[in-house]
Amino acid sequence: MFRTMFRAVRHPDPVLIQAVIAGALSFAHLHDLAAAAGQDGWKAWAYPVSVDLLLVAAWRRMRTLRADGRPAGAAWIWFVIALAASLGANIATAGLLDLNDVPAWLRILVAGWPALAFFGGTLLAHAPATEPTPAPTTPETRPVPEPLPEPEPETTELSVERAPEPPADPAPELPPAAPADPVPAPDPDPALAPAAAPAVPPALLDHARKVADTHRATTGNPIDPDTLRARLGVPPSLATAIVTQLA
Repeated sequence: MFRTMFRAVRHPDPVLIQAVIAGALSFAHLHDLAAAAGQDGWKAWAYPVSVDLLLVAAWRRMRTLRADGRPAGAAWIWFVIALAASLGANIATAGLLDLNDVPAWLRILVAGWPALAFFGGTLLAHAPATEPTPAPTTPETRPVPEPLPEPEPETTELSVERAPEPPADPAPELPPAAPADPVPAPDPDPALAPAAAPAVPPALLDHARKVADTHRATTGNPIDPDTLRARLGVPPSLATAIVTQLA
């Protein structure tokens, strides 16, 4: 670090030296003009500081706005105003103006400069914050949402799994019951005698009860033998026996 500083002192930058000389001369010209316009004492020294600070602030603000791709019209206007004040002081003190007899309009400009510089510096300092420019991004490929399943149409009857069909064995016929009356009666015709109710397996009866409950909940009416026979696929006699037991 020290070696770099020594190199800068031993080999100064010509541009930096030129800037220091030009700034000192402009500073002196602004001081002389302010003193000639009636601003004596420390006020004459404050004028060149105000002009140079406004010039630098406007230049920095203009570069920042241009780097961000934003319009820099306001900063450019204040830069021109400060540059005109500095150049005007340099030209006025070059012998074109009698500093012992300064015109009234120049006294007015010098007296009004502090308010103008304060207004411009405030606008430059309190400008809106620079928003970062978003980098261009490739369009994201979003997955196409799957279509929602359509609701199934309501049915009047709930779907019930069909129970396995029982074996198609003929129901066993029971012998006719003996008459309660001991009085002998004529023997009935076996072909016309009513068949006894077939036995219902417990598993089939439980499944039939679920089917009957579902039918009642859907239609509000008890299930009939034909509907139960169609649902379970059982013989008519077995369906009648099941309905009888479920009643």
